[in-house]
Amino acid sequence: MWLNESSTVSRRHFLRATTLAAAGLAVGDGAATRTAAAVTPAGADLFRVPKLARVRAAFIGVGARGSGHLEQMMTLEGVDVTAIADNHPPALNAAVACVVQSGRPRPAAYGDGDYAYRKMLERDDVDLVIIATPWEWHTRMCVDALQAGKHAFTEVPAAITLEECWDLVKTQAKTQRHCMMLENCNYGREELFCLNLVRLGLLGELLHGEAAYIHDLRSQMHEVNHGTGSWRTWHYAKRNGNLYPTHGLGPVAQYMDINRGDRFDHLSSIGSPALGRELFAKKNFPPEHKWNQIKLWNCGDMNTTIIKTARGRTIMVQWDETSPRPYSRHNLIQGTQGTFAGFPNRLACEGLTAATHEWTEGARLEEIMKKYEHPLFVKMGELAQQGGGHGGMDWLMLWRLVYCLRNGEPLDQDVYDAAAWSAVGPLSAQSVARRGAAVDVPDFTRGRWQVRPPLRIVS
Repeated sequence: MWLNESSTVSRRHFLRATTLAAAGLAVGDGAATRTAAAVTPAGADLFRVPKLARVRAAFIGVGARGSGHLEQMMTLEGVDVTAIADNHPPALNAAVACVVQSGRPRPAAYGDGDYAYRKMLERDDVDLVIIATPWEWHTRMCVDALQAGKHAFTEVPAAITLEECWDLVKTQAKTQRHCMMLENCNYGREELFCLNLVRLGLLGELLHGEAAYIHDLRSQMHEVNHGTGSWRTWHYAKRNGNLYPTHGLGPVAQYMDINRGDRFDHLSSIGSPALGRELFAKKNFPPEHKWNQIKLWNCGDMNTTIIKTARGRTIMVQWDETSPRPYSRHNLIQGTQGTFAGFPNRLACEGLTAATHEWTEGARLEEIMKKYEHPLFVKMGELAQQGGGHGGMDWLMLWRLVYCLRNGEPLDQDVYDAAAWSAVGPLSAQSVARRGAAVDVPDFTRGRWQVRPPLRIVS
């Protein structure tokens, strides 16, 4: 069973969003060319494909996460939903009904087993596939989609082994299709603001970053037969490292131009004792329950990983989905002239704040954020908040994805990012097993990080 938790899909209408999004999508005249040929301007070294007049989307997995993506994609101008695959009938039926109730043509449905999606990939009316299934299926489904000539967009992490990371990179190079991990946190207001501060040089030369995914998700263990907890719980028992590194790490990696002027070089990782999941199981389930039959929970409740980049910068990445602790992604970026820290938002910066030995917060920080707001959020932030999904970051990510496809632009994230950010998971496990010994991070770009341009500030 590969699905995320099922949910009833409710259709939300954003007429204003549709109108303004259409105005922001300057596509070329006539029908778009749907060929495999990549277009790479001289010196850019960034992958792009010809413009698509309309984006024909298919979905694999429409449970909790996938259903949200489906709803949001249907608010965007120039998007058709042509097919949906899901091996859980309630989720599949709800998703199909969502599309029909919106007044759109009924999408083709594929629900006959775990591999029914492969039949869907044979269709010639699918340009891209959005994948929202359990972690162990992400790479397999991406590779299948790429080999079928579709662009592949997967939930996080994109891979859970180093072999899978390389499979993504090699298959994308061979097929010349987009392969992107849907790291929504790169599109949060605070993260976009930080990226703009960095690009403007206001924090000086970057030195250090801190990233995290600290989120008490023990309650997911109640999803026993279907849902996120039904498959995710086994990972805590079998693996020991940072199992979910990308939400905090993705934004910090973009601040630091990882794969675009710098790269992860090596890392060291250690973990705390694994106590919380066993205690939760004993407290909430009978002794004979399968969660109480797990003899050993391997994964430390808190993992701390330190990454060193090729340019000498450092990144601390933490992960804890078990402890009773408030949510945080850290989102700290430190330079020679200043530091921004999130959760709660704080700034100390020469020339921007009154002092650098204490934090500027509240109303004064809000004034600074409005002054240096990322142009993309200035343009689309209100619509993103209406579109929803973690404060609007999900909607904005999908809007930007569609915009790039319809305008033949490179994506903000690519297969190298998917591989490098996801690789922290298996590499951290290697380091933990070696008592924190340093582990080299592969160069998935094969040296191209030295010439690839930084991510642009786009509007």
